Amino acid sequence: ARSEDLSKDKERKSRLSLFLTKSGSHENVSPNKKTNTTPSNISPEAALQWSDSFEELLKHSDGVETFSRFLRTEFSEENIEFWLACEEFKTIDSETKLVSKAKYIYTVFIESEAPKEINIDYHTKMAIQKNVAKPTKSCFEAAQMKVYSLMKKDSYPRFLHSDIYLRLTRRKGPGATMFRRRSRSCVFNDRGEATTEPSAW
Repeated sequence: ARSEDLSKDKERKSRLSLFLTKSGSHENVSPNKKTNTTPSNISPEAALQWSDSFEELLKHSDGVETFSRFLRTEFSEENIEFWLACEEFKTIDSETKLVSKAKYIYTVFIESEAPKEINIDYHTKMAIQKNVAKPTKSCFEAAQMKVYSLMKKDSYPRFLHSDIYLRLTRRKGPGATMFRRRSRSCVFNDRGEATTEPSAW
């Protein structure tokens, strides 16, 4: 089982690096091109788990990757990138690394005109600016919570109705016509039944 896990990790890393190289441009925003970049080894059952809760989605690297791709179509991928950077920041034990990572996060996501500036209020921004020279593990927490809340209330519900997600759960696209009309009730129905026993519909 160990070697299987390792090969899965390698697969995931290579897929992620491929995904990151493609993500530089907004050319692939059209849904037709998007389907080609959907990792085919995500089962509909696995993807359906992501609709349980936003927390559940973030537990799965494939879920985070797919959600990031959706945010890119909405030009708001900086939110998930910032959230991930903060999660990584909280695991750093070396003070030197903490300082350099804090400066990186501040420069890329927080300061005015930052390349991936997130939308946070002035007071939160100023508090981070004060703390960034001597950062603690919690110095981005308020901003991270705001971005998390925004994604959960705003982007996540739209993601669950997006073509990217509906294709993964086989509710849209070839052979999925029966789900198209009832996709909304499908989300709240018993997920196992909805995907494995189509005859029940």
